[in-house]
Amino acid sequence: MPLHPGAGKKRDRARTAQCCKDRSARLLLAAAVSLLIPFAVFSQDSGSIEKELFGNGVQVSVTVHDDSGAPISTPATVSLLCGTIPCGRAETSNGNAMLVVNRIGELTVVVNAPGFREGREYFSVHAEGRAQVDVYLKRLKDGEHASGTPGRPVLAPKAKEALDKGLLALNSDKMGEAEKQLAQASRLAPAHPDVLYAQGILKIRQQDFAGAQSTLEKAIQVDPAHSRAFAALGMVLYDQGKFDLAVVPLEKSMQLSPGGSWGTRWALAKAYYQLGRYPDALKMSQEALAGSNGKEPGISLLVAQSLTAVGSYEEAAQLLRDFVRDFPDRREAATARRWLNSLSADGKIHSANN
Repeated sequence: MPLHPGAGKKRDRARTAQCCKDRSARLLLAAAVSLLIPFAVFSQDSGSIEKELFGNGVQVSVTVHDDSGAPISTPATVSLLCGTIPCGRAETSNGNAMLVVNRIGELTVVVNAPGFREGREYFSVHAEGRAQVDVYLKRLKDGEHASGTPGRPVLAPKAKEALDKGLLALNSDKMGEAEKQLAQASRLAPAHPDVLYAQGILKIRQQDFAGAQSTLEKAIQVDPAHSRAFAALGMVLYDQGKFDLAVVPLEKSMQLSPGGSWGTRWALAKAYYQLGRYPDALKMSQEALAGSNGKEPGISLLVAQSLTAVGSYEEAAQLLRDFVRDFPDRREAATARRWLNSLSADGKIHSANN
């Protein structure tokens, strides 16, 4: 069974990969697509208090992190750009700043802090309410000047419009429209990393994994700090069964964006598990499960696998029992029951607890 390490490790890993192949592909693709419009997490509450306070705009909460991942302790200046036009400015307090902008669509947060390189995050909001953005800054090296740090190339308005429409179409599963708009963006800005990234995601959705890999590799060549492109590339490599190759870009994505996404952590945990790096798989899968905030309870099965692989059988069994109790109608519940029965049959857990 997939939970039992030892002489049958290769067989178990193969069986796990085969059993979960279709679902893994769908979930990893969903995680990749969720990276398309980063940080567009907003509330769509329609209460009168919110409308009275914020009108038809968006409250943008920005958290600035230093290179350790903690909120920055020194004051930082946060600027908000609507396209190329400044539309907000604030100073951080304990790493946090809040701005209100009466516009939705493509926005850019630019952060400057003494001793750090300039930080930028691009995000989209397409409804009124709130948006949360995290920006991770890197310290300047000795002799380096913040003004000398090259920024990401700016898209011309028409290219930005086509890219934005393409992303929206992808997010809405309108593949024909997405292909049309992203082709237009590519004609206008063929070498822009965000355009290449979006094209890579489109190719993933079209099941063209080789094409996606090539396109995403071009994106990170143009922008070696494009954490989302590294994450998507790692997911593509994982989905092709190239587990050892997948680890490198996934780890790089985590390095570039320490907060990362739970989808990236989950993909990295899966790659670690397939490579027999069970302690690493356990740590990363637990972080992914916590970070998902209940959006993907199926991650707990990978946590259980990893726990069993490191000999924590009772803890794994309890996690499986909790899953069966809380999600009896999910397809994975049958797998969890089977694994519980196998652990009991193998004498790894007390039958009374099964």
